[in-house]
Amino acid sequence: MTGSHPRGRQALVLALLAAGLVAAVLLAVGVGAVRVPPSALLRLAAWHLGFHGVSLPSQQETTILLLIRLPRVLAALLVGAGLAAGGVVMQGLFRNPMASPDILGVSTGGSLGAVVAIATGLAGASPLFLPALAVAGALAAAFLIYAISSYRGKTSLLFVVLAGLAISSFFNGLVSAILLFARQYEVSQFIFWTMGGLDGRTWRQVLMAVPVLLPGLAVMAFYARELNLLALGEEGAQSLGLGVEAAKRLLLAATAVVAGVAISVSGPVGFVGLLIPHLFRLLLGPDHRVLLPASILGGALFLILCDLAGRVLAPPFEIRVGIITAVLGSPYFLFLILRAQRRRLQLG
Repeated sequence: MTGSHPRGRQALVLALLAAGLVAAVLLAVGVGAVRVPPSALLRLAAWHLGFHGVSLPSQQETTILLLIRLPRVLAALLVGAGLAAGGVVMQGLFRNPMASPDILGVSTGGSLGAVVAIATGLAGASPLFLPALAVAGALAAAFLIYAISSYRGKTSLLFVVLAGLAISSFFNGLVSAILLFARQYEVSQFIFWTMGGLDGRTWRQVLMAVPVLLPGLAVMAFYARELNLLALGEEGAQSLGLGVEAAKRLLLAATAVVAGVAISVSGPVGFVGLLIPHLFRLLLGPDHRVLLPASILGGALFLILCDLAGRVLAPPFEIRVGIITAVLGSPYFLFLILRAQRRRLQLG
């Protein structure tokens, strides 16, 4: 009987997260300069599902929902889910609760790819170039970190952090060098992009992200058992029959692709991949079969609410979502560092 209680709590948390996500979507599509009742979205969805007896919202409400609010909210959902899932995988891979795509430099690689796309004009030539180069930059950063921190088939957690800092600094230097020779409007475009935001997102960004993000998330979910084995340590996982290095490379690639696509949609949004997985690990435990879906739902919910807060806190101005997540995430990151130092001193 005692074993059923954790499973019951996990199921309850997942159900509450799913319900909260639905409620957040309905709230976020309704709030703005022109308020749209949540029933308008439900009626519109019912009509498109074939229930033509339902009355459609007004033309103004339909336009706001379909062309402005819904793409933005779905973009927040996808980016939050992708960044949180990437944080879960990186923390599991490196057995470090302070690992995440933005902390370890993978997001910086995505930013480098984005500035190349913007500065060369490729981003304007085709909407596919920016996400493609962001993914390429994130992959390059991830595998440079992996190559530097691995020796004879083993990965040092200390060297992962140090390599991440080094690669992040190097890529930031390359970004600055490119911007030095870029035209003024390209510099302004990139600086605005680096603040992280979801305003102006359209169905084009959503439809480009879905075919990459969903398979990437599916790969992560499929390898949840392998992440559980890696938590035992690389030698323990290998003794249980896991091909450790192959699993690490595949999961790292999936994380870099998902993070790169998420960054291409929103710009670099920090701390989602750190904050959300860490909170749910404390609440639900380390089993990645539960932790990963909970973090995906929680990350989506968190970013929708952060974007909504940015829209309503200082009207008519908007606070970009990257600023909101930085304000919330930075103190928590400092708290984790101080707690780790305190534990180290107690053990010493």
